[in-house]
Amino acid sequence: MLEFAGYQMPIQYRGVKEEHLCVRNGLGIFDVSHMGEFVLSGDGALELIQKVTTNDASMLSVGKVQYSCMPNGKGGIVDDLLVYRMREEEYVLVVNASNIKKDWDWIISHAPKNVQMKDVSDNMSLFAVQGPKAAQVMQRLTETKISDMPYYSCMYTAFASCPLVLLSTTGYTGAGGYEIYVPNTHAEAVWNAIMKEGEKEGIQPIGLAARDTLRLEMGFCLYGNDIDDTISPIEAGLGWITKFTKDFIDADLFKKQKEEGVAKKLVGFEILDRGIPRQGYVIVDSEGNEIGKVTSGTQSPVLEKGIGMGYVKTAFSKADTEIAIMIRDKAVKAKVVRPPFIEQKK
Repeated sequence: MLEFAGYQMPIQYRGVKEEHLCVRNGLGIFDVSHMGEFVLSGDGALELIQKVTTNDASMLSVGKVQYSCMPNGKGGIVDDLLVYRMREEEYVLVVNASNIKKDWDWIISHAPKNVQMKDVSDNMSLFAVQGPKAAQVMQRLTETKISDMPYYSCMYTAFASCPLVLLSTTGYTGAGGYEIYVPNTHAEAVWNAIMKEGEKEGIQPIGLAARDTLRLEMGFCLYGNDIDDTISPIEAGLGWITKFTKDFIDADLFKKQKEEGVAKKLVGFEILDRGIPRQGYVIVDSEGNEIGKVTSGTQSPVLEKGIGMGYVKTAFSKADTEIAIMIRDKAVKAKVVRPPFIEQKK
């Protein structure tokens, strides 16, 4: 257990590799109740979301989810988040735990009077049930048909002992599965029901360390590591969630970056020799010149080799470019690859 964002968080239960492979090959459950949830409603809700996020939320139909980020007005990112469209004029924004107050203050500073905002973070628990066996276990706990829900969709439904949860086919692992937002009063009962129902499928509780290695195999960005207040979505390879079909904060700046190019880019890389890359390690070219730094790195339990992400000078960002990571004062050979590092399950 370690402190994170004011919470005592489970880092590992049985060991990172065992937990990681349990999710990739079977079924695991994460307690990620530290995440923040804001409910936005009213006829101005969509207009507000369109202004403060880069993706085009007008494309969301009821029951769909979208990954997005919030620009900070200075070319950086306030946070990355999920946008849920639950009803015609009701949205739920899911934000990172360490940014809850910052995000709330930022959004409310741009909110018109015809938007009602409610921070329900302290009242909600969140469980991520992830892995290829998630659907069969979760389906047994509700009468609602959920096993064939499309990727990145959501609904309100009765589940286990709880009369109403927000359930979505989202997650941070790339292994497929669900996330369940549960009122705190029902959280323990719902957790226990999932654990009991998943016994024969070998369900295990999974800690934050395996959550990190799982997301890294997918090339998913982690706020505070790969993106922050100084990085633009164009530099971070998030042009796919930056839509210039609408007006939003920093739109002109990001459009200029997309058209004219940027000096650095976030890339994925694989270690070709032995070595494990870590955040902060220097990235060099074939002649030993510094060209960037590692933002996230680990030993992939599936690939059994070092993988990571980092920012490099744009000239070195193409796939298959040979680079090296400075590990204990030694230049360890690596090559640029395009994430995900393994196939994603949906």
